[in-house]
Amino acid sequence: MMPAGSLLDTHLANLAAALVPYRRCESQLARWGADLAHRLAGGGRLLVAGNGGSAAEAQHLTAELVGKLHDDRQPLSAIALHAETSALTAIANDYGYTDVYARQVRAHGRPGDVLLLLSTSGTSPNLVSAAQAARSVGLTTWALTGAAPNPLADACDDVLAVASPDTQVVQELHLVTSHLLCEYLEQELAAATDPAAGHHAPAEPAPAGRLASGPVRTGVEVVLDGGTGQQVDA
Repeated sequence: MMPAGSLLDTHLANLAAALVPYRRCESQLARWGADLAHRLAGGGRLLVAGNGGSAAEAQHLTAELVGKLHDDRQPLSAIALHAETSALTAIANDYGYTDVYARQVRAHGRPGDVLLLLSTSGTSPNLVSAAQAARSVGLTTWALTGAAPNPLADACDDVLAVASPDTQVVQELHLVTSHLLCEYLEQELAAATDPAAGHHAPAEPAPAGRLASGPVRTGVEVVLDGGTGQQVDA
């Protein structure tokens, strides 16, 4: 019989192990957030897609961008492709499931937009096909995946790969990534605002890993007891 608490301890141990390499993603998160801020504030669009739990996380991100994470700001264009259920099922029925996102990317994407694809495995054929379609029509392609290398990472311009074999941990850190992207984006928008003019003034892209008001902290300390009293810093 499994000892009480062992599931929790195992899950937290896996999460803590993944947090250590994840902390090295700070400069990438800052760069993505600043890039998105300038593209979306300038009229660009973010398209996102995933399957299953990753689809839910993709939709969570678009909700934060069209709405807000913290302070009130302009709404930003972000579309979760899986949420258009009539188009999704029509495309799947007429063309096959591999094309459900690629065809929407060709319909909605414009040069300079960003396509962000979420996959714990990085092997989903419909996401790889979407990345290929996006690059053919001039979109920038980003991926959130599990451990790399994987086919989706190879098909995209940039990837944030969570170094964990545990699907649940990968999804949990993808959610952290979505929140941090929004934090960096909103911080960049605030830094680009000219209070005297009351509008967004042109701004140079932020250096990777640094924003005007300082980096968002991504470190987390996790204490795992399990009866041993040992501490893991992540």
